[in-house]
Amino acid sequence: MADTEGSPFGGCLEKLKNYVRTRKGTILAAEILISFIILICYAASMYGGYSAVAICEMVFAIIFFIIFTMELDKQFLVVNWLWSDLFRAAVGAALYLITSLICVIGGAGDGARIAGGVFGLLAGILFAYDSYTIFLEIKSSRQHTAAPTDEKV
Repeated sequence: MADTEGSPFGGCLEKLKNYVRTRKGTILAAEILISFIILICYAASMYGGYSAVAICEMVFAIIFFIIFTMELDKQFLVVNWLWSDLFRAAVGAALYLITSLICVIGGAGDGARIAGGVFGLLAGILFAYDSYTIFLEIKSSRQHTAAPTDEKV
């Protein structure tokens, strides 16, 4: 095994390895990978206009992957990162499901477009699962305190 302490990227690689082993890291890595596969499928089809969704969602997933890997969400407290990530995942799920259904239904004779649509449906499910896990995290992080029941009204 190579010693990563002396290399300039040693700390970053360790953070990357540790983050990818988490559930959120695995989900984000899968989102990046499936968006890349969809991008290739749509680029190979006769109608390449659907690749914009794959490009945008891949870039947003990469940005959030870097932010969470480098723990920048704990340094920049101006942005509510959980809600931003929920919005990103929910919009991604909706866009993938809509464009994928359009591609699968209207893609007769274009195998790459149909393949991109099928992978897009899988990506929509993955993004929806990510939205669900983020929602559960937000729900569990809320602190519910009981209202005071003072009888002196």
